[in-house]
Amino acid sequence: MKVIYDSDTDTLTIIFSESPVSESDEAKPGTILDFDDSGNLIAIEILEASKRVTVPTHLDYQVLTKPAA
Repeated sequence: MKVIYDSDTDTLTIIFSESPVSESDEAKPGTILDFDDSGNLIAIEILEASKRVTVPTHLDYQVLTKPAA
C-alpha cells in the first residue's frame, strides 16, 4: 500500500494495488474510486484534500492484532 499527497494538486491518493486502472467512479464529489479489470478497488483519490482531511501530510498507520487466547 502506498499513500501519496501531492501539494501542487492538493490530491491525496491511497494505492492498494499497482494493477492498471480499468474504471474510475466518483463516489461523492471529490472522491474517486479506481478499480481493476475484476472490479477490485485499487485506489482512492481525494481531490482538494486539504479541505477534506484534517492533516493530509500526516499518516498514522496501525496494525491491530487479536489478543492471545
